[in-house]
Amino acid sequence: MLTALDRLGLEVKYLDRARAFYEDRLGLDPVDVSETAVTYTVGETSLVLRRPSGVPRGGLHTHFAFTTPADEYDDWLADFADLDPEEYTFGTYRSLYVDDPDDHCVEIGGIDDADGGNADANGTEGANGVDGSGLTGIFEVVLEVEELARAEAFYLALGFDVVDRGDERRRVRLRGPFDLELWEPQLGLADARGGVHLDLELAVADPDVAVEAVDEWVSDPVVVDSDDGVRRLRVRDPDCHLLTFTGR
Repeated sequence: MLTALDRLGLEVKYLDRARAFYEDRLGLDPVDVSETAVTYTVGETSLVLRRPSGVPRGGLHTHFAFTTPADEYDDWLADFADLDPEEYTFGTYRSLYVDDPDDHCVEIGGIDDADGGNADANGTEGANGVDGSGLTGIFEVVLEVEELARAEAFYLALGFDVVDRGDERRRVRLRGPFDLELWEPQLGLADARGGVHLDLELAVADPDVAVEAVDEWVSDPVVVDSDDGVRRLRVRDPDCHLLTFTGR
């Protein structure tokens, strides 16, 4: 049902400070800039940083993960040495974790094989490989949820599959066009937290079918006006994360 993560929106206090991190430290180039927001393209995903000046605000203290080719991973590790990154190994790949100026936990995973993808902590192959250089995509997003079972049911209805469950922590890892972790309130690896009221835009074959799949959890969808003729429907999941289903 879902085909891609089109947009991840984050809230930041000060755009200049956030841009210095994402552009100077991460090497991203802005594709759209306003007084209240800046947008970058990372693989097939738009990463949007917003000041809290309107709706959607963008997620708070969000843990999300970029892909980079495995042979570039050590360069990133060296570049962030001054921030004392935490590092973990998952199956076939390594990841480093640093906090951005707004306390979003930024993970960079050194992942090979453009056809095969990332492995989870148990070595299970994932959906997102690496093609290119630098930061090549966003392969994981973590949401904070109130009730794990309810949130899991919601995202299973959208076509995600369970690939891992926490033994020591209240979490579940789902896989679709990107990896989605659902956490009840807690601190994770590198003291990361699940994002609150995230703004996610999800590409789908048919927005109406996506809304119908989750209609028991959501109120009437909002039609998003656009100039490109693409149908977009917006809902909030049971934990008030804002989801936009975009037909393509």
